[in-house]
Order: sequence, then C-alpha cells, then structure tokens
Amino acid sequence: MQTAPSTDSAGAGTGLSMSQAREALARVGPNEIAQPREGLARRALGKLWAPVPWMLEAAVLLELALGKQAEAAIIAALVLLNAVVALAQEGRAQQALAALRSRLALNASVRRDGAWVTLPARELVPGDLVKLSLGAVVPADARLTTGDVLLDQSMLTGESVPVDLGAGASAHAGALVCRGEAEALVTATGERTRFGRTAELVRSAHAQGTQQKAVLHVVRNLALFNGAVIALLVLYAWHQGLGLRAIEPLVLTAFLASIPVSLPATFTMAAALSAHALAGRGVLATRLSALDEAGSMDLLCSDKTGTLTRNALQVARVQPFDGFDEARLLALAALASSDGGSDPVDAAIRAAAGPSVPWPRRLDFQAFDPQTRRAQARVVDAQGREMRVMKGAFATIAAAVGSAEGQSRAAEALEAQGHRVLAVALQDGAGGRMAGLVALGDPPREDAAQIVARLHDHGVRVLMVTGDAPATAAAVARRVGIEGPVCTPDDAAAMARPERCAVLAGVLPQDKYRLVQGLQAAGHTVGMCGDGANDAPALRQAHMGIAVAQATDVAKAAAGLVLTEPGLGGIMSAIEEGRRTFGRVQTYALNSIIKKVATVLFIAAGFMMTGQAILSPLLMIVLLVVGDLLSMALTTDRVTPARLPNVWRIGALTAVAVVLGLAQLLFALGVLAAGAFWLHLAPEALMTLAFLTLVCAGQATIYAIRVRGWLWETPPGRWLVAASVADLLIGVGVALGGAITAPLPGAVVLGVLAASALLAPALNGLRRLASARLGL
Repeated sequence: MQTAPSTDSAGAGTGLSMSQAREALARVGPNEIAQPREGLARRALGKLWAPVPWMLEAAVLLELALGKQAEAAIIAALVLLNAVVALAQEGRAQQALAALRSRLALNASVRRDGAWVTLPARELVPGDLVKLSLGAVVPADARLTTGDVLLDQSMLTGESVPVDLGAGASAHAGALVCRGEAEALVTATGERTRFGRTAELVRSAHAQGTQQKAVLHVVRNLALFNGAVIALLVLYAWHQGLGLRAIEPLVLTAFLASIPVSLPATFTMAAALSAHALAGRGVLATRLSALDEAGSMDLLCSDKTGTLTRNALQVARVQPFDGFDEARLLALAALASSDGGSDPVDAAIRAAAGPSVPWPRRLDFQAFDPQTRRAQARVVDAQGREMRVMKGAFATIAAAVGSAEGQSRAAEALEAQGHRVLAVALQDGAGGRMAGLVALGDPPREDAAQIVARLHDHGVRVLMVTGDAPATAAAVARRVGIEGPVCTPDDAAAMARPERCAVLAGVLPQDKYRLVQGLQAAGHTVGMCGDGANDAPALRQAHMGIAVAQATDVAKAAAGLVLTEPGLGGIMSAIEEGRRTFGRVQTYALNSIIKKVATVLFIAAGFMMTGQAILSPLLMIVLLVVGDLLSMALTTDRVTPARLPNVWRIGALTAVAVVLGLAQLLFALGVLAAGAFWLHLAPEALMTLAFLTLVCAGQATIYAIRVRGWLWETPPGRWLVAASVADLLIGVGVALGGAITAPLPGAVVLGVLAASALLAPALNGLRRLASARLGL
C-alpha cells in the first residue's frame, strides 16, 4: 500500500512526516537494489559437482579402496586444479548488480515534516515529495507534481534526445536532470523501480553456452561407450576365471583411461589465452564463455544509441526558407539558444553556428518556456531595428507566426528521415515569418557501416534493437547498411519470428531481454551489443554480450566483452579470435575422443590378446599426465579462423573420432602383437611397450588432426612443439629408464618412434576423407 503525502490547508504537497516515512521504510525496505551473496566455499563446492569431476572423484575413491594413496592424491590434485581455474572466472553477475546499485543517487532533497531536508536516497519511500534540480540524478521512480524538467534518460530507455516533462509525467530512477526544476511524488523505490526491475532481469539472465553443451555431449558419449566396453571386459575376465582382486586393477586402468581429465581446464585455458590476446587489441573479456560463443555467433542484436551512433546530437540538415540562407538561419537559431549549460539541443545548434554570431546582436534571452513551448531572444540588427527570434517545434512556431504549405511538408519530410526538427522564426514590426528548419540527429559512428558489412561477410546478421521511434531507427539503419523490415513489439507476428526483422524499434529493456531469449530458443547463437543500463539484462542473457567503450558501468559489468577503445572494430577481433578458440577446442575434443576410444579398446583387446593387463594403473596415470600436457598445448596452436560461424556437430565429430580411434587401435595392436609374438617380450616389458606405443601414437594423432588440410600446410605453434618434445622425452625416459616399469631395448624404442612417424600422414589422409564424408 502506498503512503499518501500529507497536504497543508492550501492543498500544496508537504510530503510525509518522519514517523510516516519510518513506518513505510520498515514495510517496503530501503531504496536500494539487494545484492545476493554466495559464499566462496559454496561456489567452490559447486565446481566439484559436474559430470567430469564426478568421474574423477569416483576414480579417487577406487584408488583409495585399493590402497593406492599416491595415485589417489594425483587424481585429487587434478580435480582441484580444474575447480580453481573455473572458480577464478566467476563473479560477474555480482559486479553487475553492484554497478546497478551505484547508479542510484546518494542523496536526495526530500520534504519531511513540512521542511526540505537532504537525506540518503536509500531512505526514500513511496509517498515522499522530492525536489529535482539541475544536475541531479532522479533518486526513485516518481510522478512530477509541479515544475518542468529536461531529463536525459538515454541510459534507461535508449532515447538519444532528452525529454521535456511537466506536471503529471513520470520520471525514472537514474535519469539526469539537464534543465529546470520540479517537485515529484515518489511512486516506487528500490527493486520496484524501472531500474530495479532491470537489476532483477540481470540477476536471472543466463544462457547455457554451446560449448557447455558440447562438453556435456562429449562426456556423455565417452561415458556410454567406455562404460559398455568396461562392462564387457569385466564379463570376459570373469568368464576367463579371473578373481576379483585380479579384475580390480584391470577395471581401474580402463576406467582411468576413459576420463577426459583435462577437458574442463583445457576449454577454460583456450578461452583465457584468447582473452589475453584480445586485451592487446582493445577488447576486455569479463566472462570467458562469451569468447567461446564468439566463433559460433550467427546473429548480433545491436543497440542504436551510443553503439551504432555516437550518442551526441548534431545538426544534420539546415533548410532555410525564402529570404534566408543557411548561415543566417543557424545564426538566428543560435541566438535563441542558451550560451552554456547542459542542454544538448542548444549545444548542438551553437556548435553548428560557430563561435561567433555576427548578425544580429542579442539583447536578452528567454530559455525554453514550458508554457509557450519555445525559446526566444530579443535582438537588434546593424540598423538598430529590434526583432524577436523564436525556436521550437514546428507546430508551436507555426501557430505563432504562420506557415506556408510547402514549409509544413518540408518539416514532415525531415521528421520521416528520423530527425528531430526545430523551426526558427523572426518577428519584427512587419510581422512574423518562418526563417527555416534545423534538423538534429544522432549520427552513425564512422566505422558502423564498415563493421556491419564485415559481419555480413562473416556470416553474422545484424539486428538493430532500439527504444527509438521506428522512423528514427529506420533512418539510421539505412545509413549503416542494415536492410529489411522495421518491426515493433506491438507486431505479434514479428515478435513470433523476430529474426525476420532488420530493425526492432520502440522496445523496452524487458523486450530486449525476451527478444534475446526468443532468438536463442529458435536456435541462434546470439550476440548483444549495447551501452546503457537498459541493455544490461539482454547483455547478460546473450551468448556474447558486448559493451562499447563509452558504456555505463552497469552495461560493462553485465557484458561478457567490453570494448576498451572507441569504435566497433573490436567486435570483429573478438569474432575472429573466438573462431580460433573454437578451432583449438574442437581439435582438442576430437583428439580426446580418439584417445579415449583407442585406449579403452586397446586395454580390452590387449587383455584378450595376451591374457594379462597390458597397462598398470600407475602407468595409466603417467600416460594421462603426459598426454594431457600435449593436448592442452593445442590451446596455443596456430589456427586460421573460419569464414562462417562455427557449429558444434557432436555426432559428426564423434563419428570421425571413432574412425581415427579404430585406426590408431589397429596400429597399437600391431605393435603389441609384434612385441608379444615376434620379440617375445616379458609381461612387464610388454606393459612398457604398450605405454610407449600409446605415447607415440598420441603424438602422431595430434599432428594429423590439428589442421583442416595436409599436416605440413600450417606449421605448429612453438608451445605445441615444446610440449611434444617434453612428452616424447618423458615417454622414452620411462621406456628406457626402468624406474617404474621394465625397460625396453633401445632398438625397440627407435622402431616404435619410426612407425609412429609413418602413422601421422596416414591418419591425416584418413581424417580428411572421413571429415568430408561425415560433414565435419
């Protein structure tokens, strides 16, 4: 229930009493946006509750059950490493809400007990009477009771032109008073304000990224496949008469081989390295998942004001009427404009007129009067004749001095182009006449049209989303190269299929938020580019939210990417880097599936071939560590970005991986068979041979799949080469050293290395053939 303000005998508002305000404050709460907090411990535990951690945690329990504390400690360390990396990238939603809170005015002028007092804005309640003065921030949603103000609401509504409000109009929390003074009755505070509802949208906004889904699908496919293989292996071993104690190490080894240990950390590392590269190009990644999506984005929703345009009013057109030229018209308009202050309309006109006004001379000036709806000045020309110059909306000035038929059509034509049109008139002893029209607009950024064209060439369609009127939005869209239908939220058919529109005009913050949700539900990977608090919920909900350089703190905190330099060029940098990241991650995923499929089947087939376990759990852990060292180095490899948006095709990826995994399996079984039946190696040495074979085959596979073309077309990155050398040194060192397993003869080691070198081009050719056939 809203508390009604008290009134004196004359009926003038006197606001609330202190006791009324205290009661209301206890009932509705402070005028601030609540910020939920989640403890560090709770967030950390959340990182341990996911499919990959579950598998690793199960492996830790199995190792402990078998009394292998050292192996359990190594796996537990991997679990904690993944959790720490993920935890370090969180916390952006809390920062967004903190920025929203900071937008509320710290203090407000309030009428309490019949007197004006200054109080913290958080103490305001519905029913309070507040004073809005020049330069102040509106402290809560309110309805004007007396006075008139010019409010800049661009950060709330997206409107680039300030609005004049008088008694009875509504003002929203966070708007800036540019001119005038008024009293207003508070109607909503805190989270019930328009700003507060925006904060709630930011808090609830979340989009599951395509890469997150890909991780889950990869893990699911591996778990199902390897689980079936392990079950069959257990049944076979039991059928062969092996006891439980003999089966346990075999099952544990196969289980460890099936876990993609470094998969979460690798995905995070790939994005983190790309974020570091982008930082040097004026793009700051505040949420790494946004970079993951940049390569897949196919539709970019862009705000107009401050994003595609400069958010700075300028004189766009000057149309003088008979007897006047452009210079004289601008001079007259400047005479009817304030010399200073924060009125952006007057500032734009005086800037266009130049620093001096040679004709005529101003005697006095009357600023915009809400009663007459115009500004005017008394001037005198060189002959000493006194005249009056008026400036205002065309209808207002036409009512004062009259207008010709063609003049009205000229004003309508300029308005149809999306301009704000002001008429200028001169009144002297002979009467009044129209001098001409001054059209103001928010011009597009210099690079906007070029960026829109480049995005189109890269398979990304741009959809302008703005709170401006349809005519204004359409005019800007044409100038930046966005072609297509102009729609509004009132058009039910358009909102049902918004991707068919080129421009959505007249939208509110919740419209943008729901638009992004609808586009995501339709299967699009959506980017959102904006600069104001009104864009924050959509920026948070989008797969890739982008805040431009001049954006508010609210928008920057809600976005996943922040452009730190003027212009929109950073968007293309982010897309290209995102596609490089996608290529690296896809290569890692492909390699991970190949390795897990081949290794688990190798363990099962090797057991059937030799009648013994061909790898011990300790060797498998070493193999996991050295193999993942090489696989994670793929995050630094050289990649050419794709021309069109990337799409995760998990089915095709898995099919290609299975084909290559089977080829690697045949190679490994051939080497094992040679060791067992030709060289007649002892069981312990056979384990060492199996270990070295998997190390070398893994090397060959990495180089076979890291590029789309032939493996020699693009040289590998230096970190990949370094990791490859380290991996081989560890593998060969274990094979020759005899510290944790039986040593192999040097000739056998050289033979495995040579055979693996021949395997790489064979797998590369097979990968190209399978990818072409399966559509990867």
